[in-house]
Amino acid sequence: METDSPRSFGYSDTSSAFSDCNSDRSGEFSPSSIAAAAGSGGAALQRLLLSCAAAESSDEVIRTLVSELESLSSPVESLRRAALELRLLAKHNPENRLRIVAAGAVRPLIDLLSHADPVLQEHGVTALLNLSLCDENKSIIAASGAIRPVVRCLKTGTAAARENAACTLVRLAQLDGLAASIGRAGAIPLLVSLLESGTPRGKKDASTALYALCAGSSRDNKIRAVEAGVVRPLLDLMADPDSGMVDKAAFVLNAVIVTAEGRVAAVDEGGIPVLVEMVEVGSPRQKEIATLCLLQICEDSSVNRLMVVREGAIPPLVALSQSSAAKPKLRTKAEALIEMLRQPRSGSVRAGGGSQ
Repeated sequence: METDSPRSFGYSDTSSAFSDCNSDRSGEFSPSSIAAAAGSGGAALQRLLLSCAAAESSDEVIRTLVSELESLSSPVESLRRAALELRLLAKHNPENRLRIVAAGAVRPLIDLLSHADPVLQEHGVTALLNLSLCDENKSIIAASGAIRPVVRCLKTGTAAARENAACTLVRLAQLDGLAASIGRAGAIPLLVSLLESGTPRGKKDASTALYALCAGSSRDNKIRAVEAGVVRPLLDLMADPDSGMVDKAAFVLNAVIVTAEGRVAAVDEGGIPVLVEMVEVGSPRQKEIATLCLLQICEDSSVNRLMVVREGAIPPLVALSQSSAAKPKLRTKAEALIEMLRQPRSGSVRAGGGSQ
C-alpha cells in the first residue's frame, strides 16, 4: 500500500550544512599544545605526534606496526602505541592511507573494536575513519566486515569512539547499497541516542550520519529513524539557535518526513510551530528548508493545512514570496505553499497527518 507523499520536496544543496565528517582530533594539536603535553609528562606523545605529522612513512615501518597488532602476545600498551601510530599516520597523508591498507591493517584494526580495552577500541575505529578518507579504501573496509563492529562501537565505545564510529559510517554509507546494510545492522537507534545525549561534536556527527543513512532511497532507514524517536530531538535542536544544529536537524527532518510515519510524528511532536517560526525568523536557508518541510506535511492533509494556517504561517510566507532578497526558487516554493494552504478543506487524504 502506498503511504508516502507522491512528491519529494528536496533541497538541492546540502554540502555547506554537512561537511565531510572527520572527528579525529588526534592530529589537530597545535605546536603549543604539543609542547604543553610534553611539559606535563607527554614527551613520548610529542615525539609520536611530530613524527607522524611528517611526510610519508616507509612500508617497513607500517608493516612492523601491523605485525604488532596481529601478534596475540603483544601487551596492551604495545597494541595501543601501534594502533595510535597507524591512526596518526593515516590522519593527514593519503599515501600512508593506501600503504596501511596494502599492508593488511584493516582486519586487525577491525578486531580492535571487539577488544576489552576502550582505548584500543577508540584508536581502532579512528584509524578506520582516517583510512576511509581515501575513497579507494572504503570498499576494502566494508568488505572486511567493518560495519557491525563499527555499529557496536556506537553502543559501547568512549565518547570519542562513538563520534568517530558515526563518522566512519558516513564514509561507508557513500558506497552503493551500504546505507541500507548499515541500517539493518542497527546503527540508527544508536545514532538517535548519540543525537539526544552526545557531546556537541557527537550530536553533529550523529546528525550527519543520520542524514547519510536517511536522505537516499532507503525507506526502511527513514522508518527506523522515526521509530527510534528521531523527530523529537530534531525539533528540539531546530528550536534552539544556540545549538548550532538548526540546519542539520532540519535537513534530517526533511529526509524522514518523506514517509507518512515521519509526517505524523512531526505533527504529533509539535513540529508545525517550530517550522512556522523558522519561516518567519530563520536564515534564508532555514526559511527554505522549513518551507519544504511544510510542503511535505501539508500536501496530503487538509487537517495539517488548517493547523499551519492557524499557526500564522501565511503572513511570513507572503512576505517571503514578495521579498526581493529571497532567491527566486525560494519565492516560488513559498508561493506554492500559500496556494496549497488556500485549497478547500475537502477530499480524502492518505496517512500523512490525519483524516478529514
